[in-house]
Amino acid sequence: MLSAGTGREGLEWLGRPPEARASAFYRAVRLFARFVLFGLCRMRIATSGQEHLPGGGGYLLIAAAHRGWMDPFLVMHALPAEPRVWFLGSGPSTFTSRTRERFVHRLGGLLPVWRGGVGIEGHVAAARAVLGNGAVFAQMPEGTVSGPPGRIGPFRSGAALIALRTGATIVPLAIAGTEELYLGRRMASRVLPPTSARELLGDAWDGVPPAEGSRQELELAHRLSDRLEELLGPTVEAIYPATVDPPRHPRRLRRTLTWLFLRPGRLDRDDPGSDAVA
Repeated sequence: MLSAGTGREGLEWLGRPPEARASAFYRAVRLFARFVLFGLCRMRIATSGQEHLPGGGGYLLIAAAHRGWMDPFLVMHALPAEPRVWFLGSGPSTFTSRTRERFVHRLGGLLPVWRGGVGIEGHVAAARAVLGNGAVFAQMPEGTVSGPPGRIGPFRSGAALIALRTGATIVPLAIAGTEELYLGRRMASRVLPPTSARELLGDAWDGVPPAEGSRQELELAHRLSDRLEELLGPTVEAIYPATVDPPRHPRRLRRTLTWLFLRPGRLDRDDPGSDAVA
C-alpha cells in the first residue's frame, strides 16, 4: 500500500525491480506528454550530442543545470524510450495527492527521496538495482531548482559518491532554458561523451575504491563533483543563449506553467528584485 509522507524511499517505496523495459502504458503517457508540450504548448527543445549515448543502459546520467519541473522531461527527450530512465526525486514535491502517487508508482521512473530519510546507502542500493537491470539512473546533483539561469550551481556530493561506489559509466547532460516556462518556450540540451569517475579524477585516484564512509571517499567525491561542474558548466553556458527570447516576446501562461508542478514561491535568480515568473 502506498503511503505518502511516511518517509519510505527508493526501492522500499517502489516495491518491485526498477524495469528497463518501456511498457505500453509508459509509451502512451510519453506520447501524450509530447503532444501536450510540443503540440498544445508549442515548446521546443534543441537536443544535440545524442550520438554519444551508449548503445544500452546500465549507466549514470548526470544532468545540470536543474532549474524547474521540466528538467526530467528534457532528460527523457534526449534519451530513447528504452531502456527506461529512473530519477531520484522529491517525494513531498511529487506526491501532492494519493492519486498522483499511485499514478507515478504505476508509471515508474521515480525513486522518491524524503528529507531526513534513509541516507546515501539507500540511494546507492537504488542505483545498483537500476543499473543492474540495464536501465539508466539519472541525477541532478545541484539538488534544487533555485539558482542563476544559464549557469550551474554548486553540486552536492551524493551523485559523485554513487558514481564512486558503482563504478558505472557517467554520461553528462547539459540542459538550459527551464527556469521559466510559457507558450512557445525554447529549451536546449546537449549530451556529452561518456566518461567515468576514474577518468575524471585522473592522477588524483588510483582506481581502488576507498572504504565506504571514509574521509578519503568523501574527499574523492568532492573532487569528482568539482570535475563534473567543470565539465558541465561551460556547456550549459554555451547552449543557454539560444533559449533566451527578447524582452518583448510574449510569455503567455508564464506563471501557470512555471509553477505547474512546483510549490509557488520565489526562486533564487540573478536579480532578487525581479519577478522572473510574473
